[in-house]
Amino acid sequence: MRIALAGLATSHPYTDARTLARHAELTVWEQDPERLARFVAEHPRAKVAGGLDELLAVEPDGVVLTVPNPQAPAALGAVLRTGAPVFMNKPAAASREQLDALDRLDITDRVLSTSVLRFAPAFAGVRVDPAEVLAVRATVRHDVGIWATGYNPWQDTPGQGGGTIVTMGVHGVELLVALLGPDVRLAGAAGAVRHYDGLRSEDTGVMALRWGSGITGTVEIIGVSEDEAYTVTVHTRDGSREIAIEAGDDHLKGLGYEGTVDAFLDMVGGAPSPVPWEQTRAILEVLISAREAVPTH
Repeated sequence: MRIALAGLATSHPYTDARTLARHAELTVWEQDPERLARFVAEHPRAKVAGGLDELLAVEPDGVVLTVPNPQAPAALGAVLRTGAPVFMNKPAAASREQLDALDRLDITDRVLSTSVLRFAPAFAGVRVDPAEVLAVRATVRHDVGIWATGYNPWQDTPGQGGGTIVTMGVHGVELLVALLGPDVRLAGAAGAVRHYDGLRSEDTGVMALRWGSGITGTVEIIGVSEDEAYTVTVHTRDGSREIAIEAGDDHLKGLGYEGTVDAFLDMVGGAPSPVPWEQTRAILEVLISAREAVPTH
């Protein structure tokens, strides 16, 4: 089996490769020499391609796509033309222009784009009866201080990578849409810099959501945190149910990285994406609407 890693723009493809290397021969392309060298040092048997076209010319069985968001629509279009299944690391779009460009592509059930948390063991089997739900809340605790040092500035730039409210907020919105479906819209959003003064975006944020059924939801983003953890709370008349997602002793398993790769490998074997694009599109609409609603400094 041949898996192509198209871009190493974030930490995620490095993590994905640790699981994929147990199942497949890896080929990689990355624009930044330092990021590429780091990958090759960890995976010396990986083949290196000189460009995206060269990477796709090896006819991979599947593609993991992780390029800076402004490049993502064109790169996804190139991958789609090969017919190979693709796992597009989150978020698939971070601005209205990028989302409009994705909307012009023929995205089929051979495309998976998701927060890995959807596949975390603590969450993957959770089901709720929407008729019993009054409201829901997702809390995302993931430190963003590394951006204040100048690392990956495009991620922290609202018009490019979306900043904290998009890049970290996707985790919370993803979990709530996984529970309640894609008939959701943004009702309001706010953000602030509370600690990391060097940021282009924000280090805390909140989104208010409303589903067509009338259920309301809240996504809290805490970007100043010693620990990485995620919590979903489901409120019903009988009380509140809390679902906690933590790394534990094995963060690849505990945070859903392994489960996501397993789902992608099922797609390589012929299965459709387990996350319908309708859900991914709804998540992106909420996130980009929130980005548009939150002033930047």
